[in-house]
Amino acid sequence: MSGEWTEPGCHPVADGVHRVPLTLPQDGLRAVNVYVLETDAGLAMIDGGWHRPHTHTELAAGLARIGRRPAEIHDVFVTHIHRDHYTFALELRRRYGTRVHLGADEAPGLAAVRALGSNVPESSLRELRRAGAPELAAAAYAASAAEPFDRADWAAPDHWLRPGPLPLAGHDLRVLATPGHTKGHLVFHDRRRGLLYTGDHLLPTITPSIGFELGEWDLPLGRFLDSLRACADATAIMLPAHGPTGGSAGARAADLLAHHEQRFTEIAAVLADLGPATGFAVARGLTWTRRGRRFTELDTFNRMIAVCETMAHLDVLVARGVVRREPRDGVELFRPVQAQVHPPSTYSSAPVR
Repeated sequence: MSGEWTEPGCHPVADGVHRVPLTLPQDGLRAVNVYVLETDAGLAMIDGGWHRPHTHTELAAGLARIGRRPAEIHDVFVTHIHRDHYTFALELRRRYGTRVHLGADEAPGLAAVRALGSNVPESSLRELRRAGAPELAAAAYAASAAEPFDRADWAAPDHWLRPGPLPLAGHDLRVLATPGHTKGHLVFHDRRRGLLYTGDHLLPTITPSIGFELGEWDLPLGRFLDSLRACADATAIMLPAHGPTGGSAGARAADLLAHHEQRFTEIAAVLADLGPATGFAVARGLTWTRRGRRFTELDTFNRMIAVCETMAHLDVLVARGVVRREPRDGVELFRPVQAQVHPPSTYSSAPVR
């Protein structure tokens, strides 16, 4: 479906597989796709959605179009820990006893959210300070600290998922680890139907944000690129969490790999112009989103994402030996080791939460 993919309903994907878009408050993402799988025992879902007042009504209305009810959902398999994927799965458990499954490598992030007890993105704020953007960090803190937080939305799952076969009647699913967007991000491959439920790992029109989670950063972009390479030969059809279904998962993985290599070139070009520079200064020298917006045109959240993604790229360039890092009073300066060639990028760097 290439038109209004956010149109409410229960849209057929394949035999026994349906897509239900659930609306989101963010103006950029618009909706999250949850996938409903028919089984011998009722229904299973891939991704749960965001626990908001309208979510249950939207899901129930969608399922009613195929004569089914939310109470029939016996399992939800969540691709990653972000609230627009995880929190409504827990509400289904509270209402119906639905079993909730999450990647085992998301456990530290989930524990950090519960310990923090708020929506403040502490790890991202730390990156902003490392990038020389303390005022942006203060603004991002103020915006996120005002958001409501419910600990019940961050309870532990019933089961921690690991890579390997996933027994589910009528569906030949295999769990694949795809760290990068978060440490424990998973995708689900239906080999019989030729489908790949990609979560936020592969999206059709935007690039996923990298390492957007609580916890220590451990070269998240490097891990994301490795995860993309693992998908680059996939012949499966892409079923993303945001955007229309369809298209080759392998082709999209190759596109994203090319985009990030292009972004490395652009960042090296900015550094060559600036000399030793902070990540914040580099981010201000780049354009953002598919529309090529200037950094100053972005809102606070998207500026935070932009700086954090710039730092993720700079860290990989340091690891490759292309850029040198120089710590100074808690802020890091970056200096190019050698000159680069710098054609422009045509891909989006819009955030995914």
